Amino acid sequence: MIEKKEFMKLALAGAKNFPGPPTALVPFADWDYYYTSGIVEWQPSTGSLPAVKIPVGFVTDLASIPKVFWSLLSPHARYTYPAIVHDYLYWEQPCDRSTADQVLKMAMQEMQVAQATVLVIYGAVRLGGINAWLSNAKAKISGESRLLKRFPLHVSIPWKQWKCDPDNFHH
Repeated sequence: MIEKKEFMKLALAGAKNFPGPPTALVPFADWDYYYTSGIVEWQPSTGSLPAVKIPVGFVTDLASIPKVFWSLLSPHARYTYPAIVHDYLYWEQPCDRSTADQVLKMAMQEMQVAQATVLVIYGAVRLGGINAWLSNAKAKISGESRLLKRFPLHVSIPWKQWKCDPDNFHH
């Protein structure tokens, strides 16, 4: 079985628009949420899409694929790194939703994700992403953060428990 750090290293091999070494992802105990232990960056190869630089400690659920579809589209695949970039854009909302979705699409293409998979994932986020976009905006307004300032010291702590302590985050 390949470890996530090794997977990310292999997945990013030759991906020139993801500068720097692959970021290690650290799971919370639930293994549904992770945080970055390094900076994640993406530079568009062409066009007017924004460059993205994600700080250490950003919390992500990787590819937000419902569990019922995991046998077809695992959250741990070649599109995982682009999904982290997309999660960050959906959380921070520095651009409009359409632009964030275009970044996901281009980043997947640059990672050489199969075109059929790109179209399915891109179509799904265009169709259903509005709920996540609005939910993220509401969560931020209510004080939730997805940028850790402290890191869990024990592997048994799930995300839902960790996020209840406001001292764990940058605001």
